[in-house]
Amino acid sequence: MGLKLYQREGRAELPRFDANEKLNNPAFYVPSEPLTDAVNVALTLGQPLLLTGEPGTGKTQLAYHVAHFFGLGEPLVFNVQTSSQAAELFYKYDALGHFQYNQNHTEPLGTDEIEQRFVTYNALGEAIRLQKRAVVLIDEIDKAPRDLPNDILFAIENLSFRVPEINRNFESSPQNRPVIILTSNSEKNLPDAFMRRVVYFHIPFPTSEELLYILSRKTDKIPVTDLNRLIKHFTQIRELNLKKPPSTAELIYWVLFLQKIDFPIKLLGNDLSWQERMQLLTSYSVLAKNKEDLEILKTL
Repeated sequence: MGLKLYQREGRAELPRFDANEKLNNPAFYVPSEPLTDAVNVALTLGQPLLLTGEPGTGKTQLAYHVAHFFGLGEPLVFNVQTSSQAAELFYKYDALGHFQYNQNHTEPLGTDEIEQRFVTYNALGEAIRLQKRAVVLIDEIDKAPRDLPNDILFAIENLSFRVPEINRNFESSPQNRPVIILTSNSEKNLPDAFMRRVVYFHIPFPTSEELLYILSRKTDKIPVTDLNRLIKHFTQIRELNLKKPPSTAELIYWVLFLQKIDFPIKLLGNDLSWQERMQLLTSYSVLAKNKEDLEILKTL
């Protein structure tokens, strides 16, 4: 292998890791034209945009790209859990911490001190509290309990919330309405009432032409002919009967790895030497995410 870092014997100094600045840079995100149109529909109507699509197709990254495009800073992110409640979109109150404080102190805290010590504002609450435009990402809403999606819409439409622990109300004006992007991996159906009040878009897996453009934006100094060879091989892998077909994100990491080890991409599809074959097999650990799929790839 061209790149030698860790070996079975001996010792060495850990080398410096050189990150690819383009990899997660929102400026290099490549939305399709239909996805761009869906964003514009949501912005025009002031409705949340719900995105579905297989993992790794860029649902979450879209929020960062939209925030970057409009100069709104980092998105405010709420990662939905199976136990999430609508109130947690706005804030979290550390009741236990406040109780323990009261147990150990005789002097009660003022409202501002309680807020500072025991209240944490989450994505939607922070957007409302800041009174300025922001992108709010509500990630993997399909993980939520059944009633949460409808509760979320009620909260979004009102753009106000109350923190009873400090007797304080927060409200946003229509001019400061946040841009709200929700993602779902389609693990379960969402309520009809919820679906009627969002703009929906499914991100399909990119075509070969779209993959070529994405790779050309995310990588450097790889000839187009080599990128096309990699895409062809990757497409063949996705056509296999795998439990988890590799995503666009995994394709990018795979290409970057092959570039770092100086793999002779131009030889893909031809007879490889034993060493080159071993390099390719090693690289499949980027694409396969379970034992069964890795065994299938080793037969290519």
